[in-house]
Amino acid sequence: MGVFRKAKMTNINKINKSFCIAFLTAIFFVAASYAQTPVPSVGPGQTVRTAFVPQTEKNDDRYRIGLQDVLDIQVFRHPELNLKTTVSQNGTIKLFRLDKPISVLCKTDREVADDIAAAYKVGYLVDPAVTVMVAEQKSQSMSVMGAVVSPNLYYVSRRVQLLELLAMAGGPSKEAGTRVLVARTGSSSSCKAADPGTAPDDEVALLGFKMRDIQEGKKTLWMQPGDIVSVIDADLIYVYGNVVKPGEIKVREPITMTQAIASASGLKSATQKDRVRILRQKKDSLDREELIFNLTDIEKGKVQDPYLEPNDILAISQDSTKSILIGVGKALTGSIPGIFTRVPL
Repeated sequence: MGVFRKAKMTNINKINKSFCIAFLTAIFFVAASYAQTPVPSVGPGQTVRTAFVPQTEKNDDRYRIGLQDVLDIQVFRHPELNLKTTVSQNGTIKLFRLDKPISVLCKTDREVADDIAAAYKVGYLVDPAVTVMVAEQKSQSMSVMGAVVSPNLYYVSRRVQLLELLAMAGGPSKEAGTRVLVARTGSSSSCKAADPGTAPDDEVALLGFKMRDIQEGKKTLWMQPGDIVSVIDADLIYVYGNVVKPGEIKVREPITMTQAIASASGLKSATQKDRVRILRQKKDSLDREELIFNLTDIEKGKVQDPYLEPNDILAISQDSTKSILIGVGKALTGSIPGIFTRVPL
């Protein structure tokens, strides 16, 4: 009996010993994992806040306070400190019981609330709770004008692209052409962004786009406060010369030479097809250059049908030799009845 009890105690000691070893091993791995986690350095009076920072932090879409915005400030349990104020031209606001103004330019409402709470905490309130709301967004406005359904001034509280801003304006109207211009006048919120499309001070960057490229997603542009979008009316192309209906053609989509001729109801007789001219205005000049095409080669597919540009003049010349022969033929045809009347029976 004593031998059995001794053997049982030995087994219990072995089990306890194994359990202790396993427990200590688990503690070691847990401690090692915490040791590998970097601990931020904390200075005097600083508080560590742990938060998950997404990879898209650079593309922060939160509204940034700008000049002339109206802020509604509420201090919990201190209604005498509540205030609705406008951001001044130097990007600050003045609060009750505070000697120094608070800088708010390009900050979010939460950041401004934290700054106000910290300012009141110095010698005035104990653990103040502050909320800030942007009551009126007057700094980050964008204008849409021209051939759109609802031209207007739009206040946008987040980042938007050009296509989305056009959608806010109802999209292009029936009078819209093929071109969209964006005048980048500079941010009215004074939040300077490192954007290659940003114009230097006192300069306006003019960016041009094709409406179809924007609608198909081939071209895009992140809008900035102060941008002015202009949707140009239908482009004009002029067709004159030896066509049935010469005159101007309104163009809302890219159009080729043969399409323009068809829009003018086609060619008249005796057209000089080997010398069809396009008179195109030179860039940054009032002068025009002359481009000559062979319409017969285009019709046979030997040469690509050229696209016309806004304000192009398509000149269709008449073949003088053919025109003389046709004129003579018409004259003879018109004189035949007269000849028969003069022949005696």
